[in-house]
Order: sequence, then C-alpha cells, then structure tokens
Amino acid sequence: MQFGIFTVGDVTPDPTTGRTPTERERIKAMVAIALKAEEVGLDVFATGEHHNPPFVPSSPTTMLGYIAAQTRRLILSTSTTLITTNDPVKIAEDFAMLQHLADGRVDLMMGRGNTGPVYPWFGQDIRQGINLAIENYALLHRLWREDVVDWEGKFRTPLQGFTATPRPLDGVPPFVWHGSIRSPEIAEQAAYYGDGFFHNNIFWPADHTRRMVELYRTRYAHYGHGTPEQAIVGLGGQVFMRRNSQDAVREFRPYFDVAPVYGHGPSLEEFTAQTPLTVGSPQQVIEKTLGFREYAGDYQRQLFLIDHAGLPLKTVLEQIDLLGEEVVPVLRKEFAIGRPAHVPDAPTHASLLAARPQPEETGQSGETGRTGRTGETGKEVAAR
Repeated sequence: MQFGIFTVGDVTPDPTTGRTPTERERIKAMVAIALKAEEVGLDVFATGEHHNPPFVPSSPTTMLGYIAAQTRRLILSTSTTLITTNDPVKIAEDFAMLQHLADGRVDLMMGRGNTGPVYPWFGQDIRQGINLAIENYALLHRLWREDVVDWEGKFRTPLQGFTATPRPLDGVPPFVWHGSIRSPEIAEQAAYYGDGFFHNNIFWPADHTRRMVELYRTRYAHYGHGTPEQAIVGLGGQVFMRRNSQDAVREFRPYFDVAPVYGHGPSLEEFTAQTPLTVGSPQQVIEKTLGFREYAGDYQRQLFLIDHAGLPLKTVLEQIDLLGEEVVPVLRKEFAIGRPAHVPDAPTHASLLAARPQPEETGQSGETGRTGRTGETGKEVAAR
C-alpha cells in the first residue's frame, strides 16, 4: 500500500501571526515538503492544479520535474489535473516528458476542479464539465496508446494523423487515477477504463465514501477488469498531530477556522466526528485511518493533506516526521494483516511495464496498459 501527502498549494495568512507568505516562499515550501516526504520514507507526493488566488500550483509538471531532479524514489503525482480545461494534447505531452525525466516515477489524477471561473478563463463552459471530462480523457487515453491519432469530437478541433511527443516511457502511459468527491459519472469513467478511482473524502462521511467506492468496484468488475476487490482505490484525508491530543486541537483550531478548504463552516469538532479529518495524537491518526478499510475495503493509496491554511513550514515538516516515524510504519503493518493475496498493489511504471501484453497477445499494435481500450470517442464512453 502506498502512503503519501498532497498539497492544494494555498497562500493563506497564518492566523496566529497575521503574516502571509510570498508566492515564492509557498512554492519553495511545497518543494521542501516533497523532499521531506522522500526523506522519511513516504511513497507519494501529489500537487493540485489551480489557476486562481489564493493558490499557486498552476503548472504541476514544472514543479514535479524540479522535484524529480532532487529525488530518487518518490512517486510524483497530481491531486488534480484539470481534464476539463486543459488540452488533452498538452496533458499527453507534458506528462510523457515528465515520465522520461523522472524515470517513470509519475502518475496523475484527473479531476474537474472546484473553481467555477476557471472554465471561461480557458474557453470552456462549466455546464459541460462532465462531458468535457469524458471526451477529453477519451482522447488523452488514445494519444498515449496510439502512435497516430485521427480524432473528431465536440470540444476541440479535429486531429488528423497526429502523434503526441515524446511517446510514453517504454511505451507505457502514466497510470491514471480519476478523482471525484461526488460525481458517479467519474467513478463510472474510472471503472470503464480500468483506471484507479481516488475518492478525496476529506469533506464527506463514511456512508458517502462507501457508496462511491462500491459503485466504482461494481462497475470495474462489470467491465471485465477483475473482481470488485481488485479495483484500484485511493483515499484522501487530513491530519494534524501532536503527541498530546489536546495540544493538537488547541494549536490547529485557529488554522481550521480560516482554512480555504474548511473554514467558516461546521466546527472542528463536527468535522472530526463526521469526516476523516483527524486532529490528535499519532495513535488517534492510526486508529482512524485503519477504520477507512471498514467502508472502503482493501485499498491501494492513502494521501494526507497536511500543509494548508497558513500552517508554518516548520510545523508541516514536523507533521511529516511524525507520519514517517510513528504513523506510516504502523499503518503499513496493520493494513497488510488479512489483506487477500489477490488484491493488487498500486500500479507503478515497473509493474505496468511487466504486465504489458505483447503485440501477439493483443492482436493490435499500439495497445498498452491495463485495459487495452483504444479507438473510442468520448461520446461512445459516455453512452456506456
């Protein structure tokens, strides 16, 4: 099982000092967080994509490429790549380039984002969000698997004899997670392609998460990719830890109250009671995280949000130390207990390369990855 951290990259005043970091400071802090994650033995660092204040990560592949040059083991990912407003051609080429630079330590999470104005900024209509996600990914999926693509859809100009460059490393596209909080259409899309489904459940109670994950698992099996238990699931969450739980609550409360993600809504106590947010001791984080398996089943990736709402970098690095030293080693051991042998690990470049069908097995050239679905339009996918 993979454990890691994700960042939304907000630039938020520290409510205890009133100081707001500069954009440069925040960007450099995100890099420091990623390097610390590798240092303590975490598996994944993921960054969001935003194009509006108070957020700074508008160019995830630029940041991840910089981090790739300074790390050796860490899987570099996104906690949102905007499949709705980015050109699929640009996504295909940017992440293939990153694959080569990072020696395959790359995957990404497709999402629609949560900022309405971003759609017209990039020439799109938010009312078409689901349709954009379906059509754009259908094209992206082909661009990584076919050397020459002819394409015609609704939302971009046609392609004739187009080849995305560079080609994916070793002919193996980056593994894709489809991230969604509330959209069953996205769970369906992930299941159709045999991709991963990431439910960023930081806002939602267990029953909602259970329904979304069960839908994805059921449809994954329906499309013939394996049993429901073999579907690839990831979960989000947020933690804030101190060795004494009362100290954690007292220190984190002012940050929670103004957080761009949480603030100005239910109380800290209500959120911790109803959602995966855990504010307390390392042992409390361990116990609550282990409970996710009760409603999500055996899953493959757990990412924690730890750095938003104006928390000082020093405090965030202390959180990563606690994760790496006290929390994740226990979670690795406990999640392994009773895990069925047929439940797969999270895909990596190495595992996808090893599992790649040979041309004589597929009967087609250009098919790679886990599903081998090529040549379909977004309209055909949406109709399923």
